[in-house]
This record gives sequence, structure tokens and C-alpha cells, in this order.
Amino acid sequence: MSIDYTALTQKIKQWGKELGFQQVGICDIDLKQHEAQLQRWLEAEYHGDMDWMARHGMMRARPAELQPGTVRVISVRMNYLPPDAGFAQTLKQPLKAYISRYALGRDYHKLIRNRLKRLGQLIEAEVGQFGHRPFVDSAPILERPLAEKAGLGWTGKHSLNLNDNSGSWFFLGELLIDLPLPVDTPVENQCGKCVACITSCPTGAIVKEGVIDARRCISYLTIEFSGVIPEDFREKIGNRIYGCDDCQLVCPFNRFSELTEETDYHCRDTLYQQDLLTLFQWDEKSFLKYTEGSAIRRIGHIQWLRNLAIAIGNAPYDADLLDALSKRSGFNELLDIHIRWAMTKQQEKRAELVIDVLPSKTKRLIRIVERGLPRDA
Repeated sequence: MSIDYTALTQKIKQWGKELGFQQVGICDIDLKQHEAQLQRWLEAEYHGDMDWMARHGMMRARPAELQPGTVRVISVRMNYLPPDAGFAQTLKQPLKAYISRYALGRDYHKLIRNRLKRLGQLIEAEVGQFGHRPFVDSAPILERPLAEKAGLGWTGKHSLNLNDNSGSWFFLGELLIDLPLPVDTPVENQCGKCVACITSCPTGAIVKEGVIDARRCISYLTIEFSGVIPEDFREKIGNRIYGCDDCQLVCPFNRFSELTEETDYHCRDTLYQQDLLTLFQWDEKSFLKYTEGSAIRRIGHIQWLRNLAIAIGNAPYDADLLDALSKRSGFNELLDIHIRWAMTKQQEKRAELVIDVLPSKTKRLIRIVERGLPRDA
């Protein structure tokens, strides 16, 4: 059977849009130019405790090793920016919990993978049986370079894909295929001299343009990392309990972002702008109930509480918060480390409040004693 690949490509892009993807691009599988950079990143140990990043080695840059016979990648993007997001406002309210925008709705993995499977079925109905396999952030593959090659956008200095019409608030997915479709042309990088994402990162995780040290990244620390969060980063985490969007919030191109058409990505009331105290009081059963179908569930209840404990330590003094920390202590060693830190911070703030209501002369004497200076200094 003779296949008109140009006509098929047009149909694929139309089917993709009908399936809810905002853009569909096609690229070859040559990622050799990214292998050296990937190796340097791994050797610098910027992947932190994500051992799976190193375990798969250069397979990430070789799609044909992942799916034998692959000659093209169909790359798709789907917007996830919900209406009335208001997350910048949440960051300004330290008693509220900030959750990364992508995680406030339904877990995107299954939704996009099912759409990609459907796209594969539509192609198969058109041309007959062919080799294909869908991926959604679920395999060792360099999806961002592939999206760039497929013309979906360019790689920003924060390492995320940027589109001049949609900013960076979108998910990516790939369908690896063995059909030699015509490829799309990459778009020009438009970041120019802008370094807003670099300078705004709370922990300095963007070590140079396009290079992230995950060990310093708040998203990594609150999601991927399950151990003891270094004290140097705890105050900088603020009230971010799951992920961090700072580098996206300041990006000029996100002024043009389109809202998602998927209601599954809209904010859940049980997670959106909730009080730290409310979320910290969830037992494991409540945590599993309220995060059902959410990407948040995969971090588990203890890590959830660990992140909340840090946010509580950064919050203004509140007697109820201090009491909640005390009640949670003694049940888990990892959690206790962060609870003790948070209780110390809350107690220090309580002491500051007490000092602030004292007469000015008394406050001065207290400050002198705290500094260890003689009374006549």
C-alpha cells in the first residue's frame, strides 16, 4: 500500500487538535547534539537522588533504543493553565499552601497517554498496522529537545519549553512511530537577553542558561526528594508545599498564555488556596481521599507533611500551628526533624511578638543580652 505521508501528516495534526492537543509537531530522532550536555549534567550530579536519570544513560537521547524501529516522533502539547489561577496571590499569603499549577487538577499522565493511544489508533485505521508507542513523562526520553525539534517552541533559560502564543503552561507528550513522515521546522529562540527566570529562582537552581541543579530546585526538593531537606533551603521554600512556578510566573511570554480547555485541569477546591493548618491536619486516609487522581498522591502522606511542616515554620506565629506541630511529633523520624525545626521557628516568632509589646528600654536590654554585649555597650 502506497502512503501519501504529506497528506497523512495533515490528518494527524487535525486529529490531534480534535483530541484536545493545542499543537502537534513531528521531528526525526537525531538527538546526538544533546548527548554531551546530558553527560555533563549527570557527571555534575545535578540530577540529585533521581538515580533513574543516570541509570538509563544515553538511551534518553536515542528513541530508537527505547522503541525499536522508531524513525519519527509526534510531539504534542496540551495547555493546563486553569481559569482564576491566582497562585501569585497565594505566595503572598504565608498561611496558605502554594501548590504548583499543574498539580491542582487531575494527573495529566493518564489523560494525555489515552489521547495519544487514540491518535495511534486513528493512524492505524488509516494506514494499517504500524509500530508506535506513547509516552508522557514516563520513560527515559528527552521530551523537551524533541518538542523543540518538532517546532512546538524553544527551550527557555529555565529549561522549559516556551511558545510565543502560549508561554510555558503546557504538558508534553510523544508518540514514537516507524513512519517516515515529513518533519517540522524548529522555531527561533526568543528569550534574548531576558534573565528574569534566573534571577527570580528562590534557591539559585538555574546555574546557567538552560541548566538546572535539581538539588537546589524547590520542585525537586518538595516532589522528587524524599529525604531531609537541607536547612539552607527551608526558609527559601516559603509556603510552597508541592512544586514551584516562580521561573514561569516571571516569564514575559506567560502573559500570552491560553487557558486550558480541559476541565480536568481546573483547580480542586480541596487543594486550592487552602490553609496550611487544614492540610497539615489531614490524616493519611484524608490525604489519599483528597488527592485521588492527582499527581500529588505519589509523594505520600509523610512527605506531604514534611513539606507542610517547613511551610508552617516559615509562616507567622500562630498558636494553632504550633500546637498542630506538637501533636504530629513522635511518629516518624524524618518528619520529626522538620517538625522540630518548624517548632523552633514558630517559638522564635512568638518570642519576637512578646518583645515587640514591651517598653522600648526593656526591648533594648533584651537585644543587648541576645547579642552577648555588656549592658553599657
